[in-house]
Amino acid sequence: MNKTELRQKYKAFRNSLSKNEVEEMSLAIANKILILPIWENSYFHIFLPITEHKEVNTEFILHLLSGKDKEIIVSKADFETRNMTHFLLTDNTKIKKNNYNIPEPVDGIEVPSPKIDVVFVPLLAYDKKGHRVGYGKGFYDKFLSQCKPDVIKIGLSFFEPEEIIADIFEGDVQLDYCVTPNEVHSF
Repeated sequence: MNKTELRQKYKAFRNSLSKNEVEEMSLAIANKILILPIWENSYFHIFLPITEHKEVNTEFILHLLSGKDKEIIVSKADFETRNMTHFLLTDNTKIKKNNYNIPEPVDGIEVPSPKIDVVFVPLLAYDKKGHRVGYGKGFYDKFLSQCKPDVIKIGLSFFEPEEIIADIFEGDVQLDYCVTPNEVHSF
């Protein structure tokens, strides 16, 4: 399947999930993350979910990171330039939903992309080689290409991988892992 077909398929899959299923599977994903070899790192970038799109609820992961005293980074998107600005998440960070219902920091202490060690990546679908399909705006591919070469890229998904994504581009950044409620896929 190509990216457009996969977007439609997985949006429908997610829409069929109940609020309870989203919460239970999000908690299972957070528990699976504990077994990843990432905990010696310091700077963790995480997305805040668009609840209306039934994305993985990252609140459970936020609690893990906070409990392990990690530096947590969240982003603000500029839809004109397709750039993301990254901010340290602190007790003083104000979060506000943008026009696309994406929760974002209003402002704060900026963190440059090369400082980030681990990135939790939102996605709609992915394949057995670690290629991912997002919403198609290219924000994460651009952001990940600005990170240091050894940044650890972890997709979060309620679903298992597709065999292959037919229309991969050269600029598509592959994942290192994808965590589902049942399994950790390593690429």
